[in-house]
Amino acid sequence: MARQDYISNMEEWKKGFHFFHELNVRFGEIDGFGHVNNTNVFIYMEEARIALFKELGLMTSWGAPDSVEIPVVADLQCDYLAQIMYDETLKIYVKINEAGSSSIDLHYLGVNEENKPVFTGRGAIVQISRKSGRPLKWNETLKKQLDNFSHKAHI
Repeated sequence: MARQDYISNMEEWKKGFHFFHELNVRFGEIDGFGHVNNTNVFIYMEEARIALFKELGLMTSWGAPDSVEIPVVADLQCDYLAQIMYDETLKIYVKINEAGSSSIDLHYLGVNEENKPVFTGRGAIVQISRKSGRPLKWNETLKKQLDNFSHKAHI
């Protein structure tokens, strides 16, 4: 697993997750080779990310049509570890690895029903101004909330 430069020790890294989103693999997500098409894993990460943002209360303001600030994906990567098959139930774990002044670095871990890792990933989300497109700093309340969430008890 040397290609995952964001993970120095897999077992220690896994202990940092406590939030997950569960989903079932749908038939339409399977490709001609009988496993999940690689692009769908990015959708799984998005679903988990949005579930996390809802948990944190971020989607209330970010989802409003008159919202001044909006989240954008600055980068996203995925490392595939095992095939994912139709009708499997997956847990997509997501954690805040680091919160910057206007961005958060999220890490992802997808596990199957046997708790076997099927993918890992990471990505940066930046809060920007809807008008200017420039980064907007977190307010103090949100910064504390992000920090508190990232220090919750581990699984």
